[in-house]
Amino acid sequence: MHPLSRRQMINRLGGGLGAVALAGTLRASEPSHFRPRARRVIQLFMNGGPYQADLFDPKPLLAKYAGQRPEAVKLRTERQTSGLMPSPFRFRRHGESGLEISELLPHLSRHADRLCVVRSVHTDNPNHGPALLQMNNGTISPTVPSMGSWLSYGLGTENENLPGYVVLCPGRPVRFSVLWTSAFLPAEHQGTYINHKSLDPKQMIPYLRNAHLDRPTQARQLELMRKVNRRHLARRQADPLLAARLKSMETAFRMQFAATEAFDLSRESKTVRQAYGTREFGNGCLLARRLVERG
Repeated sequence: MHPLSRRQMINRLGGGLGAVALAGTLRASEPSHFRPRARRVIQLFMNGGPYQADLFDPKPLLAKYAGQRPEAVKLRTERQTSGLMPSPFRFRRHGESGLEISELLPHLSRHADRLCVVRSVHTDNPNHGPALLQMNNGTISPTVPSMGSWLSYGLGTENENLPGYVVLCPGRPVRFSVLWTSAFLPAEHQGTYINHKSLDPKQMIPYLRNAHLDRPTQARQLELMRKVNRRHLARRQADPLLAARLKSMETAFRMQFAATEAFDLSRESKTVRQAYGTREFGNGCLLARRLVERG
Protein backbone atom coordinates (compact mmCIF):
# COMPACT_ATOMS: atom_id res chain seq x y z
CA MET A 1 0.00 0.00 0.00
CA HIS A 2 1.43 3.34 -1.03
CA PRO A 3 0.69 6.22 1.33
CA LEU A 4 -0.99 9.27 -0.20
CA SER A 5 0.38 12.74 0.21
CA ARG A 6 -1.96 15.50 1.31
CA ARG A 7 -2.08 16.93 -2.21
CA GLN A 8 -2.88 13.53 -3.75
CA MET A 9 -5.62 12.92 -1.23
CA ILE A 10 -7.31 16.25 -1.98
CA ASN A 11 -7.07 15.65 -5.71
CA ARG A 12 -8.61 12.18 -5.44
CA LEU A 13 -11.40 13.03 -3.04
CA GLY A 14 -13.36 14.94 -5.67
CA GLY A 15 -15.54 16.66 -3.08
CA GLY A 16 -17.04 19.08 -5.58
CA LEU A 17 -16.69 21.91 -3.09
CA GLY A 18 -16.65 24.64 -5.68
CA ALA A 19 -13.09 25.59 -4.85
CA VAL A 20 -12.29 26.14 -8.51
CA ALA A 21 -15.20 28.51 -9.03
CA LEU A 22 -14.58 30.23 -5.72
CA ALA A 23 -10.95 31.18 -6.15
CA GLY A 24 -11.74 34.47 -4.44
CA THR A 25 -11.74 33.41 -0.81
CA LEU A 26 -15.01 33.40 1.11
CA ARG A 27 -15.72 34.51 4.61
CA ALA A 28 -17.55 32.69 7.39
CA SER A 29 -19.68 34.41 9.99
CA GLU A 30 -17.62 36.86 12.03
CA PRO A 31 -18.44 39.88 14.19
CA SER A 32 -17.37 43.40 13.22
CA HIS A 33 -14.61 45.24 15.06
CA PHE A 34 -17.07 47.70 16.64
CA ARG A 35 -20.79 48.36 16.56
CA PRO A 36 -21.46 49.81 13.09
CA ARG A 37 -24.28 52.14 12.10
CA ALA A 38 -24.76 50.19 8.87
CA ARG A 39 -25.12 46.43 8.70
CA ARG A 40 -24.95 45.92 4.94
CA VAL A 41 -23.80 47.95 1.94
CA ILE A 42 -24.71 47.71 -1.75
CA GLN A 43 -22.35 49.58 -4.05
CA LEU A 44 -23.65 50.30 -7.55
CA PHE A 45 -20.62 50.93 -9.73
CA MET A 46 -21.38 52.31 -13.18
CA ASN A 47 -18.77 51.19 -15.67
CA GLY A 48 -19.66 54.14 -17.84
CA GLY A 49 -22.75 56.32 -17.54
CA PRO A 50 -24.18 59.84 -17.80
CA TYR A 51 -22.04 62.86 -16.99
CA GLN A 52 -22.48 63.89 -13.35
CA ALA A 53 -23.22 67.48 -14.39
CA ASP A 54 -26.31 66.14 -16.18
CA LEU A 55 -27.60 64.39 -13.04
CA PHE A 56 -26.60 65.66 -9.58
CA ASP A 57 -23.88 68.28 -10.00
CA PRO A 58 -24.98 71.51 -11.75
CA LYS A 59 -22.00 73.65 -12.71
CA PRO A 60 -23.03 77.28 -13.44
CA LEU A 61 -19.55 78.18 -14.64
CA LEU A 62 -19.96 75.79 -17.57
CA ALA A 63 -22.70 78.07 -18.89
CA LYS A 64 -20.57 81.16 -18.26
CA TYR A 65 -17.62 79.78 -20.20
CA ALA A 66 -19.58 77.76 -22.77
CA GLY A 67 -17.56 77.09 -25.92
CA GLN A 68 -14.33 78.38 -24.39
CA ARG A 69 -11.19 76.47 -23.55
CA PRO A 70 -9.72 78.11 -20.43
CA GLU A 71 -5.94 78.04 -20.28
CA ALA A 72 -6.13 76.70 -16.75
CA VAL A 73 -7.72 73.51 -18.06
CA LYS A 74 -5.07 71.11 -19.30
CA LEU A 75 -6.81 68.71 -21.62
CA ARG A 76 -5.03 65.36 -21.43
CA THR A 77 -7.36 63.32 -23.58
CA GLU A 78 -6.22 61.10 -26.42
CA ARG A 79 -7.77 63.35 -29.08
CA GLN A 80 -8.48 67.06 -29.54
CA THR A 81 -11.63 68.29 -27.81
CA SER A 82 -13.78 71.37 -28.29
CA GLY A 83 -14.71 73.98 -25.70
CA LEU A 84 -16.72 73.65 -22.52
CA MET A 85 -20.35 72.57 -22.84
CA PRO A 86 -23.01 73.30 -20.22
CA SER A 87 -25.64 70.74 -19.37
CA PRO A 88 -28.73 71.02 -21.62
CA PHE A 89 -30.96 69.74 -18.81
CA ARG A 90 -32.78 71.75 -16.16
CA PHE A 91 -32.13 71.39 -12.44
CA ARG A 92 -34.55 71.90 -9.58
CA ARG A 93 -34.22 71.79 -5.80
CA HIS A 94 -35.96 68.87 -4.13
CA GLY A 95 -36.92 67.90 -0.60
CA GLU A 96 -36.32 69.83 2.60
CA SER A 97 -32.60 69.68 1.91
CA GLY A 98 -33.00 71.52 -1.39
CA LEU A 99 -30.78 69.04 -3.18
CA GLU A 100 -30.38 69.98 -6.84
CA ILE A 101 -31.29 67.12 -9.18
CA SER A 102 -31.81 67.28 -12.93
CA GLU A 103 -35.02 66.62 -14.81
CA LEU A 104 -33.55 63.29 -15.98
CA LEU A 105 -34.28 61.75 -12.57
CA PRO A 106 -37.91 62.63 -11.75
CA HIS A 107 -38.56 59.53 -9.65
CA LEU A 108 -35.30 59.53 -7.69
CA SER A 109 -35.74 63.23 -6.91
CA ARG A 110 -38.75 62.32 -4.73
CA HIS A 111 -36.31 60.72 -2.31
CA ALA A 112 -33.90 63.67 -2.19
CA ASP A 113 -33.86 63.82 1.61
CA ARG A 114 -32.66 60.22 1.78
CA LEU A 115 -29.68 60.88 -0.50
CA CYS A 116 -26.16 62.01 0.32
CA VAL A 117 -24.46 63.45 -2.77
CA VAL A 118 -20.68 63.85 -2.65
CA ARG A 119 -19.50 66.51 -5.11
CA SER A 120 -15.85 66.69 -4.11
CA VAL A 121 -14.74 63.51 -5.91
CA HIS A 122 -12.22 64.25 -8.66
CA THR A 123 -9.55 62.53 -10.69
CA ASP A 124 -6.32 63.43 -12.43
CA ASN A 125 -6.39 60.52 -14.86
CA PRO A 126 -8.60 60.47 -18.00
CA ASN A 127 -8.19 56.76 -18.85
CA HIS A 128 -10.83 54.13 -18.14
CA GLY A 129 -8.60 51.39 -16.70
CA PRO A 130 -6.88 53.55 -14.05
CA ALA A 131 -10.23 55.23 -13.32
CA LEU A 132 -11.72 51.84 -12.45
CA LEU A 133 -8.96 51.33 -9.88
CA GLN A 134 -9.32 54.84 -8.49
CA MET A 135 -13.05 54.43 -7.97
CA ASN A 136 -12.91 50.94 -6.46
CA ASN A 137 -9.53 51.03 -4.69
CA GLY A 138 -8.86 54.73 -4.21
CA THR A 139 -5.62 54.69 -6.23
CA ILE A 140 -4.35 53.53 -9.60
CA SER A 141 -1.97 51.17 -7.81
CA PRO A 142 -3.48 47.67 -7.30
CA THR A 143 -1.75 47.29 -3.94
CA VAL A 144 -4.48 48.55 -1.61
CA PRO A 145 -7.76 46.92 -0.56
CA SER A 146 -10.91 47.58 -2.54
CA MET A 147 -13.85 49.41 -1.01
CA GLY A 148 -15.75 46.16 -0.58
CA SER A 149 -12.83 44.57 1.25
CA TRP A 150 -12.70 47.45 3.71
CA LEU A 151 -16.45 47.13 4.28
CA SER A 152 -16.13 43.39 4.82
CA TYR A 153 -13.28 44.01 7.26
CA GLY A 154 -15.23 46.66 9.17
CA LEU A 155 -18.75 45.21 9.19
CA GLY A 156 -18.14 41.48 9.38
CA THR A 157 -20.79 39.06 8.12
CA GLU A 158 -23.86 37.45 9.67
CA ASN A 159 -24.23 34.47 7.33
CA GLU A 160 -21.62 31.72 7.33
CA ASN A 161 -23.31 30.04 4.37
CA LEU A 162 -22.60 32.86 1.91
CA PRO A 163 -19.54 35.02 1.20
CA GLY A 164 -19.44 38.36 2.97
CA TYR A 165 -18.31 40.28 -0.12
CA VAL A 166 -19.89 39.45 -3.48
CA VAL A 167 -19.09 41.10 -6.82
CA LEU A 168 -21.93 40.88 -9.36
CA CYS A 169 -20.86 41.58 -12.93
CA PRO A 170 -22.26 40.25 -16.23
CA GLY A 171 -19.10 39.18 -18.03
CA ARG A 172 -15.45 39.83 -17.26
CA PRO A 173 -14.71 43.47 -16.33
CA VAL A 174 -11.55 45.36 -17.25
CA ARG A 175 -8.80 44.90 -14.61
CA PHE A 176 -10.84 41.98 -13.24
CA SER A 177 -9.91 40.75 -9.75
CA VAL A 178 -7.70 43.68 -8.74
CA LEU A 179 -10.94 45.69 -8.49
CA TRP A 180 -12.05 43.58 -5.53
CA THR A 181 -8.69 42.61 -4.05
CA SER A 182 -8.16 42.45 -0.30
CA ALA A 183 -4.47 43.41 -0.77
CA PHE A 184 -2.85 43.58 2.69
CA LEU A 185 -6.08 42.80 4.54
CA PRO A 186 -6.72 39.14 5.45
CA ALA A 187 -7.49 37.11 2.34
CA GLU A 188 -10.99 36.23 3.57
CA HIS A 189 -12.04 39.79 2.67
CA GLN A 190 -11.35 39.23 -1.03
CA GLY A 191 -14.46 39.70 -3.19
CA THR A 192 -16.21 36.66 -4.68
CA TYR A 193 -16.92 37.25 -8.37
CA ILE A 194 -20.31 36.11 -9.68
CA ASN A 195 -21.01 36.35 -13.42
CA HIS A 196 -24.78 36.87 -13.65
CA LYS A 197 -24.92 37.08 -17.43
CA SER A 198 -26.88 33.84 -17.13
CA LEU A 199 -29.61 33.68 -14.49
CA ASP A 200 -29.13 29.97 -13.93
CA PRO A 201 -27.56 29.64 -10.45
CA LYS A 202 -25.59 26.60 -11.63
CA GLN A 203 -23.93 28.72 -14.33
CA MET A 204 -23.38 31.69 -12.04
CA ILE A 205 -21.35 29.45 -9.72
CA PRO A 206 -20.07 26.54 -11.82
CA TYR A 207 -18.82 23.35 -10.15
CA LEU A 208 -20.60 24.27 -6.94
CA ARG A 209 -22.27 20.89 -6.51
CA ASN A 210 -20.94 17.39 -6.98
CA ALA A 211 -23.40 15.41 -9.07
CA HIS A 212 -21.97 12.07 -7.93
CA LEU A 213 -21.95 12.42 -4.14
CA ASP A 214 -24.75 13.08 -1.68
CA ARG A 215 -24.46 15.64 1.10
CA PRO A 216 -23.60 13.22 3.96
CA THR A 217 -20.74 11.74 1.93
CA GLN A 218 -19.41 15.19 1.10
CA ALA A 219 -19.72 16.18 4.75
CA ARG A 220 -17.54 13.23 5.78
CA GLN A 221 -15.00 14.14 3.11
CA LEU A 222 -14.98 17.73 4.29
CA GLU A 223 -14.39 16.67 7.89
CA LEU A 224 -11.45 14.51 6.83
CA MET A 225 -10.01 17.32 4.72
CA ARG A 226 -10.50 19.75 7.61
CA LYS A 227 -8.43 17.56 9.94
CA VAL A 228 -5.66 17.09 7.37
CA ASN A 229 -5.64 20.78 6.49
CA ARG A 230 -5.49 21.88 10.13
CA ARG A 231 -2.36 19.80 10.62
CA HIS A 232 -0.91 21.31 7.47
CA LEU A 233 -1.81 24.79 8.74
CA ALA A 234 -0.10 24.14 12.07
CA ARG A 235 3.11 23.17 10.26
CA ARG A 236 2.90 26.39 8.24
CA GLN A 237 2.75 28.54 11.38
CA ALA A 238 -0.89 29.55 10.80
CA ASP A 239 -0.27 31.12 7.38
CA PRO A 240 -3.22 33.59 6.95
CA LEU A 241 -3.52 32.88 3.21
CA LEU A 242 -3.76 29.16 3.84
CA ALA A 243 -6.23 29.71 6.69
CA ALA A 244 -8.46 31.78 4.41
CA ARG A 245 -8.25 29.10 1.74
CA LEU A 246 -9.36 26.42 4.19
CA LYS A 247 -12.25 28.59 5.29
CA SER A 248 -13.28 29.08 1.66
CA MET A 249 -13.57 25.33 1.16
CA GLU A 250 -15.84 24.99 4.18
CA THR A 251 -18.01 27.92 3.09
CA ALA A 252 -18.20 26.48 -0.41
CA PHE A 253 -19.66 23.27 0.99
CA ARG A 254 -22.37 25.18 2.83
CA MET A 255 -23.02 27.34 -0.23
CA GLN A 256 -24.15 24.35 -2.27
CA PHE A 257 -27.59 24.72 -0.75
CA ALA A 258 -27.79 28.33 0.44
CA ALA A 259 -26.42 29.87 -2.76
CA THR A 260 -28.78 28.05 -5.09
CA GLU A 261 -31.75 29.61 -3.31
CA ALA A 262 -30.20 33.07 -2.91
CA PHE A 263 -29.27 33.42 -6.58
CA ASP A 264 -32.51 31.98 -7.99
CA LEU A 265 -34.51 34.95 -9.31
CA SER A 266 -37.29 32.66 -10.50
CA ARG A 267 -38.46 32.65 -6.87
CA GLU A 268 -39.41 36.32 -7.20
CA SER A 269 -42.89 37.35 -8.32
CA LYS A 270 -43.52 38.74 -11.78
CA THR A 271 -44.40 42.10 -10.23
CA VAL A 272 -41.03 42.33 -8.47
CA ARG A 273 -39.13 41.27 -11.59
CA GLN A 274 -40.85 43.96 -13.64
CA ALA A 275 -40.24 46.59 -10.96
CA TYR A 276 -36.49 45.94 -11.03
CA GLY A 277 -36.30 45.35 -14.77
CA THR A 278 -35.27 42.14 -16.45
CA ARG A 279 -32.05 43.39 -18.03
CA GLU A 280 -28.61 42.76 -16.57
CA PHE A 281 -28.52 45.87 -14.36
CA GLY A 282 -31.95 45.23 -12.86
CA ASN A 283 -31.10 41.57 -12.32
CA GLY A 284 -27.91 42.57 -10.51
CA CYS A 285 -29.81 44.95 -8.22
CA LEU A 286 -32.35 42.27 -7.38
CA LEU A 287 -29.62 39.72 -6.68
CA ALA A 288 -27.88 42.23 -4.42
CA ARG A 289 -31.11 42.77 -2.49
CA ARG A 290 -31.61 39.03 -2.05
CA LEU A 291 -28.06 38.66 -0.75
CA VAL A 292 -28.24 41.47 1.82
CA GLU A 293 -31.56 40.09 3.05
CA ARG A 294 -29.69 36.91 3.92
CA GLY A 295 -27.00 38.67 5.90
